[in-house]
Amino acid sequence: MADEPDFDLTTAHEYFSKACFNQVWGLIDKTNRTPAEDQEMIELCLASLWHWSQRDDCTPTNLSIGYWQASRVYALLGQAENAMQYARLCLNISHQSDVLPFYLGYAYEAMARAAAAAKDDTKVADYLAKGRRVAAAVPDPEERDQLLEDLESIG
Repeated sequence: MADEPDFDLTTAHEYFSKACFNQVWGLIDKTNRTPAEDQEMIELCLASLWHWSQRDDCTPTNLSIGYWQASRVYALLGQAENAMQYARLCLNISHQSDVLPFYLGYAYEAMARAAAAAKDDTKVADYLAKGRRVAAAVPDPEERDQLLEDLESIG
């Protein structure tokens, strides 16, 4: 059994879940990543997800977002199988009753991106259609428009 750390573990999980998540965005937005930065992006998004899973205040929505980001990273890197694995996790948890339609819509967006990475146009079209149907139920117009814009960026 490991010794108790000499720092507040709860605060560490809070810090790293957010800090790692935000650092991933800097790498996603970077146009010319090196292979080392690609690997760092994977490690950061998985670290963020793990730290979220260790938090007492972790909700299905938090996990949906973490799975979505992991799927997005893998799709961006052309790793279709990994992208689909995390997209499925995102979709499964996003079907829980306390997860808002906005996040379910993004689960379908993740499924569509993973299918696009696998070059499966039939599944891409299916997931985009499902995402658009869910988007219609998103009450906030800004969130709905953001989701629809991201869905349209796929195909």
